Amino acid sequence: MVPPAAAADVLLGLACGDALGRPVEFRSAASIADQHGTVTEMLGHGTHDRPAGTVTDDTDLALRIARSLVEQGAFDGRDIADRFHEWYESDPFDIGLMTADALREYGTGSSWRDAGRNVWQHREEGSNAGNGSVMRCAPHAIAFAGDPDALVRASRQSSAITHYDPRCTYGCAVLNGTIAGFLRGDDQPLQTALERVEADAPVELVEALRLVPDHIDGDQLPTSGYVVHTLQTALHDALTATSAEDAIVTAVNRGGDTDTIGAVTGAIAGARFGGDALPDRWLETIEYRDELERLAKVLATTDIDPPA
Repeated sequence: MVPPAAAADVLLGLACGDALGRPVEFRSAASIADQHGTVTEMLGHGTHDRPAGTVTDDTDLALRIARSLVEQGAFDGRDIADRFHEWYESDPFDIGLMTADALREYGTGSSWRDAGRNVWQHREEGSNAGNGSVMRCAPHAIAFAGDPDALVRASRQSSAITHYDPRCTYGCAVLNGTIAGFLRGDDQPLQTALERVEADAPVELVEALRLVPDHIDGDQLPTSGYVVHTLQTALHDALTATSAEDAIVTAVNRGGDTDTIGAVTGAIAGARFGGDALPDRWLETIEYRDELERLAKVLATTDIDPPA
């Protein structure tokens, strides 16, 4: 069984990384350092001009996946897509272009299996493999931690609702496999996750992640919204840190897509370092703390039916 406290730190870590990174999103490392030194506390205003502890679409969509899994007792792609679309129609202050296009497509009548693919087929290289699905996918890692094959299916199908590119769908599978491996106590969770999908996953993705963490220059990691960049950087920072706080602070202060790289790093670090891994001063500030804890613990202790 997945330890409930560690499962809670996966979702709380995601939210903490999201909220810590939100005020400095899109800024360079140098710009962040000039104004703040090192960002270690929840800041108000900044990018999107929101109060300290405010989360973005990363946490909003992860919450909707977690709610669906718990309330349906199963992976239900249409229900997840419905929840995503309801959120989209609420006019959120932060939403990725690919996500917005796919959910608009879903709203016109495309099925949850087709909407993301329809959008992806019309996107040029360079704008077709963003990090908008890896940022939200961690609830599946908790729900299906004991069934690696089901976890791959859930990760890929959930990603494809908005992000159909194989780098995204298999990126979610690798990320969730790594998180689940930490929750199970595996010795080499990233390597195990890569081995499970390497026969089918894009070579570019597998080769980039095989470099992590020992064969890559940690000072030169990219911080763009490209899914391979996000995974490489987040995995490196989570796997080389001495604490969950250290991992998230390092990731956010790199600049760039700080909320999403922070969120992905936080989910991995929460799984790696286990229960009570996150600082209380962050947890007292972030949105949705109680619900994130509750949902994670239900996912960790309840049998959720996997996708077909």
